[in-house]
Amino acid sequence: MQGADQGQAQALDGRGLRVGIVRARFNDALTQALQEACERELTALGAEVVARHTVPGALEVPLALQALARRGGVDALVALGCIIRGETYHFELVANESGAGVTRVGLDAGLPIANAILTVENEAQAWARVDKGRDAAQVAVEMARLCTNLDTHSSSSGDRL
Repeated sequence: MQGADQGQAQALDGRGLRVGIVRARFNDALTQALQEACERELTALGAEVVARHTVPGALEVPLALQALARRGGVDALVALGCIIRGETYHFELVANESGAGVTRVGLDAGLPIANAILTVENEAQAWARVDKGRDAAQVAVEMARLCTNLDTHSSSSGDRL
């Protein structure tokens, strides 16, 4: 939600983190702007973008994320796309299935994935939200740090889930 109270995260430090990005080409100018915002923020936080891949549309994003997760070498992934409502049920299908797929890949791989696949009513709403690419970079760094800290704590204390 635009302008929602998201709380205050601690200072983010992406140094040493490796991030992969998968971007849907559908609504290309918008998704390129999302990627530019994301990469600017990752650079500002000190993270390294080690993989950049494009896919045709939002439904293809989860498979590419899964391939990157399986390949390894990343601490977090970012999903970028833009789904604009049309006149048919297709919008709901693409939005629901791409979102569920992204979540499933992250949970199955145990890897943070920042989901910035926009779901909007029109192009004006999409352009007003291109800063979500920046937000996704911040989420990727914050969650990668959290998962690293939880893994370190768990292995050092002998805790197992």
